[in-house]
Amino acid sequence: MLVDKITLQDIGLYDTNESIGLITHLNFCKTNGGKAQLDEYLLQPLSSIAAIEQRQEAIKFYIEKMEFLEAMKITNGTTLVIEKFFESDYKRIPTQISLPAAYWYQWLSAADYSLLRYSLEHLVLFYHQLQQWVLVFETNKQNPLLAQLVEKIKKYTQHPSLKNLPTVAQLNNPQTVLSLCHFFLYHYKNNTRQLLSHFYELDAYYSMAMASTKYDFVFPTWIESKQPIFEVSAAMHPLVSNAISNNLSLHPDKNLLFLTGANMAGKSTFIKTIGIVLYLAHIGIGVPASKMQLSFFDGLITNLTTTDNVVKGESYFYNEVQRIKNTIVKILDGKKYFVLIDELFKGTNIQDAMKCSSAVIEGLQKLRSSLCILSTHLYEISEGLQEHPNIQFSFFETTVHHKELVFHYQLKEGVSQDRLGYLILEKEGVVQLLDSINKTKY
Repeated sequence: MLVDKITLQDIGLYDTNESIGLITHLNFCKTNGGKAQLDEYLLQPLSSIAAIEQRQEAIKFYIEKMEFLEAMKITNGTTLVIEKFFESDYKRIPTQISLPAAYWYQWLSAADYSLLRYSLEHLVLFYHQLQQWVLVFETNKQNPLLAQLVEKIKKYTQHPSLKNLPTVAQLNNPQTVLSLCHFFLYHYKNNTRQLLSHFYELDAYYSMAMASTKYDFVFPTWIESKQPIFEVSAAMHPLVSNAISNNLSLHPDKNLLFLTGANMAGKSTFIKTIGIVLYLAHIGIGVPASKMQLSFFDGLITNLTTTDNVVKGESYFYNEVQRIKNTIVKILDGKKYFVLIDELFKGTNIQDAMKCSSAVIEGLQKLRSSLCILSTHLYEISEGLQEHPNIQFSFFETTVHHKELVFHYQLKEGVSQDRLGYLILEKEGVVQLLDSINKTKY
């Protein structure tokens, strides 16, 4: 599935000055290298249902073995020590070192020896832990991703010189210490670095499994279909406390959701929620919902945030138009896209906005190869769209109780009739401030 940087920003994947992004909340990696690998996975949606299902099954197996994985003693400190071990400049260790020569090295190069022994402790721990990991994970030979990773790690952990690798507690003999350090430094450096990269893959999968467990994610069911299908039950935003869940079903016969509601009623959060569950599904990780089934989508396109560009002399409205134009150009290729649009044409007057919005919706609803959610505060244009049976009309209700706004955040069928702007102005004391102007001397 193709996405651009704007879409990733729109759905809240990245950290910003205002909030911590989803990418950080999904990070349970034990190492910096694992975090870098996780970021790579999270920023690259998979390209087929087969690839997605393979990753889903691999993550499920990690979840099954979570107790073992949590008990693994490889830390970020361990990987940093190993990386530093190969970068440091030590006094040369002889190829064949006798016990007296080892003691002599230990005495004459005490600082180097101390660092070598400390590093070797971490190396030994690292190799022993991965040898145990192989024993546990090679039981699953059905999943290609797991089988490949097992073989990669097995290749480097079962070298003849590592067959009788001592434990950390057994590293008391300086001859043993220096002989092993010689092996790793001069014969097994590249192999160990390669093994580190494979461990970071393992760590990234551990993180995805932890996230799926912590947030009670479910794994979607995939439908092989040339037509776009999206059905989700009890979808909720994973970063919103006490989030209200909602259902949504879109398909060629109902391919566009016309969404209305007052400001702060939940429209934007709902749209971002749908973007998140769709995106995570194509990553192969679980999603924040109770159930989900969908077809593979070729792309996710959002029109949620727009700014003007003072340097280029481009207005807010101009950039809105350009984003919509680029969206339409993309989806005309006949592939399956999911399009999310929040509050069209805020950068022009109401009459223009209504005319432009109607034109965009009339066009988008014709394209049955893609699905679209479009929110607007221009409720009036819904009247001219009722003739299209493939358009769903839903809204978020807001009620007033003792002049207090009550937001229900529950998707309802129909078009909102809420007109609450002036009430919010009053509630925030703006009207009172304006009334006081005549009473104040300046």
